[in-house]
Amino acid sequence: MKDLLDAEARTAQRRHLVKEASKGYFHDMNMTRKHGGKTWIAPKVLIREDKALYLPNINGKSLRDGAKMDTTTMLYGKITVLAMLGTQISETHAKSFANSTYARYSSNPLFQYVQINLQENLLKSFLVKLFSNSLRSSVPLELQKNYLVSSQNMEYLRDPLGMTNSKVGYVYLIDENLKIRWGGCADATLREAQSLESCTGILINRLEEKARSSVEEKAGGTSEDLPVEDASMSSTEQQKTLKS
Repeated sequence: MKDLLDAEARTAQRRHLVKEASKGYFHDMNMTRKHGGKTWIAPKVLIREDKALYLPNINGKSLRDGAKMDTTTMLYGKITVLAMLGTQISETHAKSFANSTYARYSSNPLFQYVQINLQENLLKSFLVKLFSNSLRSSVPLELQKNYLVSSQNMEYLRDPLGMTNSKVGYVYLIDENLKIRWGGCADATLREAQSLESCTGILINRLEEKARSSVEEKAGGTSEDLPVEDASMSSTEQQKTLKS
C-alpha cells in the first residue's frame, strides 16, 4: 500500500514538473497582457460547505511588528476576506474586490480582512523584507496587523487554489471553519465585487445566528438549574428549609 501511495505521489510530482517546464519564462506576464490574467469568473453564490476546500495553512510575519503568524490561528472562528498578493498589479486587483466589502463590514467583530504578500522567489522575498518600512508606509495602519509577508513555497498548492498566474491577485472568502466558500481573481467586475459583499454578509449573519443560539442555549441551561420555590410551602417553612 505504501509503495502504491509513493508511486502515485511520484507520478503527480512528474505531472506537475512537466506542466511547469512547458511554461515559458514570460508565460504569466503574457497571459496578463492578453486578458488581464483573468482565468476564471467568480461564482455568484457561496460554494457549498460540503464541497468547499480547506485553506492550507500559510505562515508569515505581520507587517506591523514582525510577529510570526499563521492563517489557521488567525482565521479560525471569523469570516475572512483573504487577498493573495505578489505584485503591484495584484494589490490593485485585490482592492477592486475587497474595498466595498471592507467598507461595509470592517466594524463587525466577526469579520476581518487579511492580506498575504507572498514572495516565493528568494531574491524578491529578501527585497520585500529589506524595504518593509516603505511597504509599511503604503499600507493603512489598521490593516498592518493582518498583513502578512510570507516566503512559503506554494508550488503544489497553487493549482487547487486556482492561483495559476503569479502576476495577478486572488481573493478568497473563508468561513469560520477555514473553508474556502468563494473566490475571485484579477480585476473584479461589478457583479463579482457585489457577489463577494453579498456572500460575506450571508456568512456573517449565519455566524451571528450561531452565536445567539449558543448564548440562548447556555442561558436556558442555567435557568433550568436554578432552584424554584415550592408554592405550597409557607414563608416560614421556606426560610427553615433554606437555613437547613
